[in-house]
Amino acid sequence: MLAQRLASPSVFRTLPVFLMMAILLPLLSGCGYNTIPTAEENAKAAWSEVLNQYQRRTDLIPNLVETVKGYASHEKDTLEAVVAARAKATQITVTPETLKDPEALKKFQDAQAGLTSALSRLIAVSEAYPDLKANQNFLALQAQLEGTENRIAVSRRDYIQAVKDYNLTLKTFPSVLWATFWFRSNEPFANFTIEEDKMQPPKVDFGTKQGG
Repeated sequence: MLAQRLASPSVFRTLPVFLMMAILLPLLSGCGYNTIPTAEENAKAAWSEVLNQYQRRTDLIPNLVETVKGYASHEKDTLEAVVAARAKATQITVTPETLKDPEALKKFQDAQAGLTSALSRLIAVSEAYPDLKANQNFLALQAQLEGTENRIAVSRRDYIQAVKDYNLTLKTFPSVLWATFWFRSNEPFANFTIEEDKMQPPKVDFGTKQGG
């Protein structure tokens, strides 16, 4: 059976193809053929980390709201604003597959900014309640929120750089040649529109630090 297959004319027709692929594939890799897909996957991975860190913050909010409510239940408007902002932020999602849509990313960014603003108002309210600021659960939430805001800032910066690298591969030589002939469906990814200095994590100070 094997001898018959080797003797078959189809084998001789396909053999040059395999030989050509064996020669060309290493050359393609060495010439940067993988640059675009690698940069694309790096950008998608960076975006997934952005989503992960925002989700960490979202998960903290119910406990934060309930803790504040226990000491400042009459701050109804502020508490409801945080809950509403959280709900809006969770409704707007941008998957790694839809990062080519600047409008979608802008909506996501605006929703997260609205949640940041609502949290800032909630934090300001807490300053009027010394017992709340001394609550152990509140102190733990403070530490987690501070850490999460810092991780959000880091993940956003990493995403910005990853997108910059990926978008450049679609425009600069020699990878632009691969984009022209092999990756024609690839499009630049959207990026954050706010300025770098606006992306620093907000200061979360509940008045519990020494000297506060």
